[in-house]
Amino acid sequence: MKIYTEEIALSTSNRFELVDITSRVEEAVRKSGVRNGVCLVFAPHATAAIIANEHERGLVEDMVDLIRELFRPDAAWRHNRIDDNAHAHLASALIGAGRVFPVLEGRLVRGTWQNIFLVEMDGPRARRKVIVEVMGE
Repeated sequence: MKIYTEEIALSTSNRFELVDITSRVEEAVRKSGVRNGVCLVFAPHATAAIIANEHERGLVEDMVDLIRELFRPDAAWRHNRIDDNAHAHLASALIGAGRVFPVLEGRLVRGTWQNIFLVEMDGPRARRKVIVEVMGE
């Protein structure tokens, strides 16, 4: 079994933001040499998440708006007594820090309209990272 790990470094410029990392994940899969297996995409942050969905301007903006509405930064979250980012912790926990995709014939399997995004909810951040691990034969 082959295991290939790559770290994607990026920065964000807004408190809430979706960053399309699809091409960088696909490049990691190509470099891995894995023909058939799985690809884990993981954000090792307590205030960010990973999603897969269409990269369409209105939809991306709608997703940001929905996350902001569901996890209102101005709500009376108890954690905000310590820090002002409870909304981001809660959203990350419910949306999820990672996604797993199949790899078939050396290619990442995703739907025609599915792109992979880092969801920033506590930005801007000068340094965020995403771990891509590809495993298989």
